[in-house]
Amino acid sequence: MRYFNVTGVCNPAKHYMVDMTKRLDAMEIMIKNGDYFCINRGRQYGKTTTLALLRDKLKSQYMVFSLSFEGFGGSDYESLENFLSSFVKNLRRKFKYSKDPSMKDVQPMIENIAQKERISAIDFKDFISDLCDLSRLPIVVLIDEVDQAGNYAAFLQFLGILREMYLERDEIPTFQSVILASVYDIKSLKLKLRPKGHHQYNSPWNIAADFSIDMSFSPMDIACMLRDYEADKNTGMDILAISSMIFDYTSGYPYLVCKLCKITDEILAGQENTRFCTLRKAWSHEGILEAVKLLLQDSNTLFDDMSKKIQDFPELRKMLYEMLYQGVSITYNRYEAAMSIGIMFDFIKNQNGKLAVSNRIFETWMYNLFLSEEQMDAKIYLEGSKDKNQFLINGHLDMKKILERFVNHFTELFGKRDEKFIENEGRKYFLFYLKPIINGVGNYYIEARTRNEGRTDVIVDYLGKQYIIELKIWRGRSYHERGERQLLDYLDSYGSDTGYLLSFCFNQNKQIGVKEITINGKHIIEAVV
Repeated sequence: MRYFNVTGVCNPAKHYMVDMTKRLDAMEIMIKNGDYFCINRGRQYGKTTTLALLRDKLKSQYMVFSLSFEGFGGSDYESLENFLSSFVKNLRRKFKYSKDPSMKDVQPMIENIAQKERISAIDFKDFISDLCDLSRLPIVVLIDEVDQAGNYAAFLQFLGILREMYLERDEIPTFQSVILASVYDIKSLKLKLRPKGHHQYNSPWNIAADFSIDMSFSPMDIACMLRDYEADKNTGMDILAISSMIFDYTSGYPYLVCKLCKITDEILAGQENTRFCTLRKAWSHEGILEAVKLLLQDSNTLFDDMSKKIQDFPELRKMLYEMLYQGVSITYNRYEAAMSIGIMFDFIKNQNGKLAVSNRIFETWMYNLFLSEEQMDAKIYLEGSKDKNQFLINGHLDMKKILERFVNHFTELFGKRDEKFIENEGRKYFLFYLKPIINGVGNYYIEARTRNEGRTDVIVDYLGKQYIIELKIWRGRSYHERGERQLLDYLDSYGSDTGYLLSFCFNQNKQIGVKEITINGKHIIEAVV
């Protein structure tokens, strides 16, 4: 029986998978054209699985060498000769266990060079040219986990050899194509050879063709995968609605898509005496919301790596913090250092010329990370912890009462702070107050489509019910009225009759408190601090 896989290589015979045919066909065209390229994507984006599928697709037309630098150690990078020797020995190991009859023609040649203790650059180039000349099929090289080698001079010298042979390929035989898979952008890699970066070794991989194939999963990709699952399980789910919902939270990030599906299939549906005890109940709108909550509470290698990267790159952390908490609008510029790093890791993306966090789950995870770093020092977080038991009525949140209590606490704690403090910190302190109230039961996310310097929409998911709260900075009456209209439109898109508006107002004569109004049949509960 197939299952959703989130570890290692995915196999269509064993796992529920997105159809990769169109992506592989596009890569095959690049290989036919003789392109060298790099698949640069974030952690657990399906790079290793893609290379495995590509290898199987190509093997009838090409001799395919599929390698990984994951097993290379420090001594392998001590010199170019060591690196080339390790590279050849890995080729020999692949040949030893290969069942491809076409490889037998060249096996003696590989055995011969692999016996050498040290392999010089000229010996390696001659070996590659002779190998490609003798082979009955064009040779394609696939190399995974290139990040393992990225900080060594020997690796960049190796790329330099491939580049030199690529430029001479009309005269001297060489590989048909070389495909590298990595998180880091090998084309722009700069290796620091001395402390403080006084000298840098630039990557010679400027021969690489641009790789513009979209590796994320579209709603239709997800739907096709779920149709295969549904054919086996007969859950009765609304496939299009569920696939669209999964995409809304993940933006098609492959690991997140498969992890949500795995949680829904194996964890939610396996819990007896719960509201998701059957597959039919688990594969529902409420079930996916619960899976999102469990995913955000999960400790996994992707989130671990994200946390490390945010710590390792303080400028990236600063930029993310300003985007999330202060609503700073940042214009996209691929050459700005922190921005380039965030895009390379797939933390952020270019959205209509402005930066945005790549997906809803990443954004909520980052909010949670930053909140957890500061929450114990935040008095208003402690107030939320004290108040939380009074907000639940018949299984639903009393959001009006939450706003009333927040207004009281915020006014008492921060009412005398200056305008700049409130503008920069107000949203953060509302989330500080909200988090312990919904923690463990509900979840929240920020609606990226509506966030700007003056406005943020927080969507709270609590036991299957959603609460839409607009946070806004007071910019005058006309701006405020426009915000109310925007909230009405947003309530329509969510099919909700009730919305909540939290305004941070700087007027001296403002009326602090909570009131209820009705506009066009919609009920709005408005709080002013």
